[in-house]
Amino acid sequence: MNNSRQTPPVSDGDEVDVQIESIGDKGDGVAKVKGFVIFVSGVTKGEWVRIKIKKVLASVAFAEKIKTIEPQERSERPQMQKPDAFADIDLENLGEGSEDF
Repeated sequence: MNNSRQTPPVSDGDEVDVQIESIGDKGDGVAKVKGFVIFVSGVTKGEWVRIKIKKVLASVAFAEKIKTIEPQERSERPQMQKPDAFADIDLENLGEGSEDF
């Protein structure tokens, strides 16, 4: 038996830039990442927003709006931003004090 389900392209905590394609029956905005539906509350149709994924199910995800994306910040494709595990590392002084590098 062929399993046609694929892994969702987003995970809890991801930040993604998307355009709201439509408004669903319950008033939430509908955006898509690689065809995967994401519901976002408090947005309007056509709005570009940065969202944070709050819950991922097998076929849909739910997110909250972080901010509106201004025209100069937009990309025509979704931009995913994973939490930066190395944000606290001082890359400028990484090799200082070590003769091994």
